[in-house]
Amino acid sequence: MTLPFVSRQRMLFSAPAASPCQRIVSSLFPQLQLWIKRDDLLHPQVSGNKFRKLKFPLQALAGQPAHLVSMGGLWSNHIHALAHAAAAAGLASSALIRGQAGMHSAMLDDCRALGMQIHFVDRLGYRALRSEAEAWRRHVPADASAYHWLPEGGSSAAALHGVAELVAETQAQLGFLPEVVALACGSGATTAGVLAGLQGHSAVLAVAVLKNAHYLHAEMARLLLEAGYPAYPNYRLLTTFHHGGYAKTSAALLAFCQRFEAETGILIEPVYTGKMLYALHVLCHAGYFRRGTRLLAIHTGGLQGLRGFA
Repeated sequence: MTLPFVSRQRMLFSAPAASPCQRIVSSLFPQLQLWIKRDDLLHPQVSGNKFRKLKFPLQALAGQPAHLVSMGGLWSNHIHALAHAAAAAGLASSALIRGQAGMHSAMLDDCRALGMQIHFVDRLGYRALRSEAEAWRRHVPADASAYHWLPEGGSSAAALHGVAELVAETQAQLGFLPEVVALACGSGATTAGVLAGLQGHSAVLAVAVLKNAHYLHAEMARLLLEAGYPAYPNYRLLTTFHHGGYAKTSAALLAFCQRFEAETGILIEPVYTGKMLYALHVLCHAGYFRRGTRLLAIHTGGLQGLRGFA
């Protein structure tokens, strides 16, 4: 029996239990009482923060025959998660991929196998997608009433509500809110969602994974306002741990990721979570944290992207 769209969608977003908070004891993080929120375990394919960011935007489409459209790179975690979520919910999907026709990645192979339509966009076209709200319509049929746009990274105001649920989950699991919450920051939506959930409590350390990231202050304020939240100030954006830029790495970062995995058994990638944990490691050894500080580090998933480093 084929389930209707609404039933399949509800199954996708109601099945997972809260992701565990795993206690980490390691010489990599002296002074800290550290827990990792294992959002990499939320769903086998719709991984990590992408699950949370897609939850409310897709639920808002319940019962509608929508065709989802978004944008990303050759190894985009968001596009990969969207392809799986759309297929699970019985929705059509298209991706506008930065690059030239014929470019290849295992991520794109996965998406095509799930029925996602792939369209390549050159550098200028991709820049327009970022700067012009309606530029995406140039890449879909003229009669596009059923097409529904999701911004790059899934970073819409509605995404914040799903991310915010992480805070109540954590408080229920630990019995308290840690003094500090740390996470990687790419588009700013996940950080804004965490701030929304914390409602001014705790301090947030957002580790920017790309260069020249100061614009994220304004982006997070915009997302919070559009989602109906105040512009919470209880965060610090760290902009010196990008290791050369988005998806760039360093020998020190890669060595740290290997050591972390060996000590904890937790797989991480060097684009997001690896950079965040490396920043915590450096800050710990620099005496940044008060001894005994309780800190929650959010594992935002995205492990499929490791294939791009093979």
